[in-house]
Formats: sequence, C-alpha cells, structure tokens
Amino acid sequence: MIVVDTNVIVYFYLESDMSIHAESAYRKDPNWSAPALWRSEFRNVLSICLRNRRMPRAAAQTIVDRAETLMQNHDFQIPSAKVLSLVANSKCSAYDCEFVALARDLRVPLVTVDKLILREFSKVAINLVDFVNDN
Repeated sequence: MIVVDTNVIVYFYLESDMSIHAESAYRKDPNWSAPALWRSEFRNVLSICLRNRRMPRAAAQTIVDRAETLMQNHDFQIPSAKVLSLVANSKCSAYDCEFVALARDLRVPLVTVDKLILREFSKVAINLVDFVNDN
C-alpha cells in the first residue's frame, strides 16, 4: 500500500508527461490510499479542464467515476489535530499535511511530486519517479 497525492491520481487519469510514471507506480503497487480531500482537489482539476474546454462534461464525469472506483474504501478522514501538528512544524499547507498524516498513520510512503512535501517530510515522502525506479 502507498499513499498518493492528488497529482499522482491526476497523472494516472489525465494524459501528461508524468502519466507513464503514475501508470508504473500503479503497476508496482495498485493499493492506493489518500485522504478524502483528494476528491475535491481532483474535481477542481477537472473543473479547470471543463472551463478551458479541454474536455466535455461527459468525459470529466467518466474520469471522476473511474478515479472514485479506484479509490473506493481507500480514502480517509484525517484528524485535525494531526494535520495542525504537521502544519505547525513545517512550511506545508494543511492540504498537503493531510497526505503526510495519512502516510504516517498507515506507515507507508507518500508518493508525490510536490517539492515542498519532499523537502519537509523526506522520511515519509518519495518522489513519484524515484518510487517507480526503486527496486
């Protein structure tokens, strides 16, 4: 099991230069978890795509349905006290600290491309590309 941040989920479902790495991460460990917050962040990315006319609403709905199926029973509510403790001792946002808190609770790596998370929480966070290339 791994915790993935929303960017990794986005790369898995929306074509980008990082998609191949997200797909490789899924092949390496398909048991992905995330804080429930991922849904709102993911929907926000899709809303930008809709507003910029990069995809029709039906396609966005299909993508979010697939992502929600993948993450079903693998998203968690994070206690505020844990998030605020991490925020108080780092430069990361509360949003980012939700992912860190979950990874710590589950005692699994947080796979991300977020440079600040990687710097502030190097004991739990691993870069997506490094995760894929790590044997």
